[in-house]
Amino acid sequence: MNFPTLGQLAQRVGGEVQGLTSLPIHGVAALHKAGANDITFAADEKHLRLVSTSAAGACLLPRNYRGDKTAGITTNLVFVDDPQDACLTLAREFRPQQPPQTVGLSAAAHIAPTARIGQNTQIYPGVFIDEHVEIGDGCVLYPGVFVGHHSRIGNHCTLYPHVVLYPDVHVGNRVILHASAVLGADGFGYRFRNGRFDKIPQLGWVEVEDDCEIGASTTIDRGMLGPTIIGEGTKLDNLVMIGHNCELGKHNAFASQVGLAGSVTTGDYVRCAGQVGVADHVHLGRGCTLGAKAGIHKSIPDGDTQIGYPARPEQEQLKIVMATARLPEMRKTLRDLESRVEEIDSLIEQLTTQGSSS
Repeated sequence: MNFPTLGQLAQRVGGEVQGLTSLPIHGVAALHKAGANDITFAADEKHLRLVSTSAAGACLLPRNYRGDKTAGITTNLVFVDDPQDACLTLAREFRPQQPPQTVGLSAAAHIAPTARIGQNTQIYPGVFIDEHVEIGDGCVLYPGVFVGHHSRIGNHCTLYPHVVLYPDVHVGNRVILHASAVLGADGFGYRFRNGRFDKIPQLGWVEVEDDCEIGASTTIDRGMLGPTIIGEGTKLDNLVMIGHNCELGKHNAFASQVGLAGSVTTGDYVRCAGQVGVADHVHLGRGCTLGAKAGIHKSIPDGDTQIGYPARPEQEQLKIVMATARLPEMRKTLRDLESRVEEIDSLIEQLTTQGSSS
């Protein structure tokens, strides 16, 4: 097999080589796992320190690192504008993604006669498409996908195995739904009357705007009356739960196990780390960031960073955490002070008694 040289790869990403341009490169690997014929990358000074100890044959670095910052590094280096982007570009060459198999509209799928399917869409065996469904051009629906009646899917969407769209789910263009995602299930709505929970009909729908990606086993409930909305470009990790009537802004990013209760709204560019929990009817302001396991009970201002339970502004919470860590020491100090106060009180009492006697 003919492998590309380091010089050839550098040309493809607009890089400048410092080292052996003729080195054959066999693949792309992480900095700590790369071998003598692998290329890797380091995007910041923290990872730059690891380059000298890496076995990598070559490393992509920011262009402005050339000079003093890389003095003494013997690894072959390639200086580029964006090391991570360049590394991903090269990774695609070594590991090209296989296009989906061309199956057309499989005879082993159920496609209702009133459904409308766009051009070049692949419907795999075992897919169920209900009445009055609309699916755009260039979509791929893998085995086990269910699409309920009156749902709409835009162009160039991918639905991986066992994705479920309940009726009246509207999906935009270029949306990716990973395996076992469920969109449009009933919201968790009940009224407690006469000693029992009576179900509130969930008559709304779900809207997923363009360029969203929904992780495996993530659930998005339909609204009670209106829509639950996932804004354009939003990315939801695996096992995220979005309650009924939530409205997410554009380009939000939620890590795994984030849970939003009903009617939560968010601005654009909101980020939630893993296991964040948000109470109902709370608003998360534009550009705010919530740390892992944060418990949100009230609205968050634009641009704020909050952590902990209950969530507080980051610096305030860190002070509380630091103080909490000192509690055993402070408890001992308090006991010592109490003992000293008791001694002083006893001494004062003795002096008072002696003064009265004289």
